[in-house]
Amino acid sequence: MLMQYDIDIFPDSYSIARERFLMLCAGLPGKLRAFRHPTEKYHNYPLTTDIFWLGPEEATKILIVVSATHGVEGFCGSAAQANWLQHVMLPTNDVAILFIHALNPFGFAHLRRVNENNIDLNRNFIDFTAHLPDNNGYQELASVLLPEYWNDELNQIAQEKIHAYQVRYGRSLTEQAISGGQYQFPDGLFYGGSEPAWSHLVIKTIIADYRLTQRNQVIVVDIHSGLGPYGYGEIISDHAPRSPGAQLAKLLFGDSVTEPLCGTSTSVPKFGLLDYVWHAAFGENGCFVTLEFGTYSVDEMFAILREENYYWQEFNRDKIDAEQMDAVSLRLRNYFYPDKTDWKEMILFRSEQVLTQALTGLCAY
Repeated sequence: MLMQYDIDIFPDSYSIARERFLMLCAGLPGKLRAFRHPTEKYHNYPLTTDIFWLGPEEATKILIVVSATHGVEGFCGSAAQANWLQHVMLPTNDVAILFIHALNPFGFAHLRRVNENNIDLNRNFIDFTAHLPDNNGYQELASVLLPEYWNDELNQIAQEKIHAYQVRYGRSLTEQAISGGQYQFPDGLFYGGSEPAWSHLVIKTIIADYRLTQRNQVIVVDIHSGLGPYGYGEIISDHAPRSPGAQLAKLLFGDSVTEPLCGTSTSVPKFGLLDYVWHAAFGENGCFVTLEFGTYSVDEMFAILREENYYWQEFNRDKIDAEQMDAVSLRLRNYFYPDKTDWKEMILFRSEQVLTQALTGLCAY
């Protein structure tokens, strides 16, 4: 008999996701904490990143589960967290679980990957006191990635220029140019910012307040959607190859671990990943992995991101109305959150499997 999953655990909105998360946490012996976002409420609903600590305060081994680093991808990550809390496997005496729900609540609520300042949080974790990374490839493509106007003719020209770039440099370098992160075009795609974002500071506060640098072992699973085969949950390690973190990831999760720096992942190497602040926090005493659930093609993703970003910039300039913006936002949501039974079942099965692997490994090693 096939295992039955409650796909109704997937939320229809950020507010429903938050209320369900808080309700499930309230029934467990843990501690909740909320970080209130500085922007105005969304439809009279507060925007917060919610934290739930489950297990002994002095635990030396910690599993951390993150959702909505890329806001609209929170439908997937929040459901995975809620599913785990609904069928919770309580940690042992020396293990605790820390849930970070909706790291980017603005993006989750507004159906954007990015935050309130158009910053891709997963490109924001760099040293802003140093020279900002250069992305010459993005600079070459910037005018077509965010055009001055949007129509079918200009869209076709943009596709041709991106294709020509790919013919010259290859698929991998093209994806790196577009999505690897850029710091010169604030209105553009995959913008990493000019300073630490609000969510960046929240992460550093969590690391300090929960004394995560002092724990014996820390495993972080950051849940995303959008890259890879439909419904498959890829475990991506951005640790340096053969480093202690990379080795621990493979010990915990086995041969399904992929590594962008080795060319084995659907993801290309990127600047400013959330991973890096955690790498610095736990050193050799842990690992960070991205659990990436596939949806549709990368070309389709770039196309919808180009369209959504163009219309969002126009919406903020009062050049289009909310109805037009909502239609584009819905297309973006449908890319990162396929509202389909089979996809949802695959997300619940794989996320449960990966979190069980992580927790089992923490208990055993």
